[in-house]
Amino acid sequence: MKNKLAAFGLGLVLALSGGTALAQQSVIIGYQTGVDPAKVAIADGTYEKASGWKIDWRKFDTGPDVIAAVASGDVAIGYVGSSPLASAASRELPIKTFFIASLIGESEALVTRNGSGIAKPQDLKGKKVAVPFVSTTHYSLLAALKHWNVDPKTVEILNLRPPEIAAAWQRGDIDAAYVWDPALSKIKETGTELTSSAEVAKWGAPTFDAWIVRNDFAAKNPAFVTAFARVTSNAYAAYRAHPEKWTATSPEALSISRLTGVKAEDVPQQLQGAEWPVASEQASAELLEGGTAKALAQTSAFLLEQKKIPSVLKDYTPYVTSQFAKASLASN
Repeated sequence: MKNKLAAFGLGLVLALSGGTALAQQSVIIGYQTGVDPAKVAIADGTYEKASGWKIDWRKFDTGPDVIAAVASGDVAIGYVGSSPLASAASRELPIKTFFIASLIGESEALVTRNGSGIAKPQDLKGKKVAVPFVSTTHYSLLAALKHWNVDPKTVEILNLRPPEIAAAWQRGDIDAAYVWDPALSKIKETGTELTSSAEVAKWGAPTFDAWIVRNDFAAKNPAFVTAFARVTSNAYAAYRAHPEKWTATSPEALSISRLTGVKAEDVPQQLQGAEWPVASEQASAELLEGGTAKALAQTSAFLLEQKKIPSVLKDYTPYVTSQFAKASLASN
């Protein structure tokens, strides 16, 4: 009887207090389908184990979609490319970049469809080229056209999401596309790469992916954001220590394939197509302590020139922080 009364008393206390004593903290995080080592940590629940939080992982097709969800307050942490990030910062969205998810190289590319009649950059004139607007690939496409002295107005640039690009390609509705995986691998089967973001970076227009966090969430939950940065960094370190072990048949590649839809045999090459900076590199002048803010300013200036955003800020440092990368090093 005493045990029943005690249980009843505990239940009454929890009911009166809203049940907070047993409530597990939860958060919605937006990710995209690109290949990266941390997808393994998402798949096996490492983020939840390290933080003690319940995480609702939401898949998005493009950075602008993630930005919209973050702006609405539905998503607290999101994975975005440097172009939509620069656009969001220029519009003064209350966010901070706290981890550079990748320095993009061969993992994004402009591919021309076989039989489209495109053999060189000048042949893009009058052709239908698909790209997700305000994405890193959109930025890279415009930068490449500028480098080639091809007026974007002479190219029919279509705003399509990656799944839509794959479908339009299969129907023969488009002549070329600048995109990432899994769509990239699919269109390469019947296409030819004209350039990649690694080459565009050499022309002065580098791109990157980043994890961003809402300012209000970061202020209230610094321990969670630190744990998130630590898990991501550890995943990158694991890959960089033994990249040769991440073969097409490895557990890591299979986990990434299941989560992203990318073929397992394409995972190793995609991992090699970008750089994965760990926490010690994140908290450096090259990235979160200067370089990232500078890159956002340069990207924003280009987007303004292309009339993709209405204005730019004088300073982008308020939209970048090394706080959590540093804290993750201390807690490792």
